[in-house]
Amino acid sequence: MIEARRQQLRFGDGFIAEEVADLQEDWMKHADRVLEDEQLITAVYDALARRHPKSRTRGRKGTPADVVLRLLLLKHIRNWSYQVLEREVRTNLVYRDFTHVGGAKAPDAKTMGRWGLALGRRRSKRSIAEWWNSPKRTTS
Repeated sequence: MIEARRQQLRFGDGFIAEEVADLQEDWMKHADRVLEDEQLITAVYDALARRHPKSRTRGRKGTPADVVLRLLLLKHIRNWSYQVLEREVRTNLVYRDFTHVGGAKAPDAKTMGRWGLALGRRRSKRSIAEWWNSPKRTTS
């Protein structure tokens, strides 16, 4: 079952957010504001739901669409492989906070690769480039 956003925080999420709030880079703060856009979340949610016919309503809970979007954005901005992304998110509290992984187990590289395929490489890179150049991103 796919969710657009995680409904309930885990116990450790509050501690992580409190400790790393002042350590985020400027682009992360801009990204936080822009990634609240429901159209982006819905587009990712729909792409993930198309992978399997009943994934919106059945099965165990998957990673929420906003987390998937943030992980793939971090991969693109840092120009990392999925293996490097997995390692960095597992070990870095700032990245855990930015991607909304928080205290949960970080997804593995193979899973993130499947998400990349589900979103489509060209489509996701074009969407990220459009987002990055959008006027919404540059407004304060």
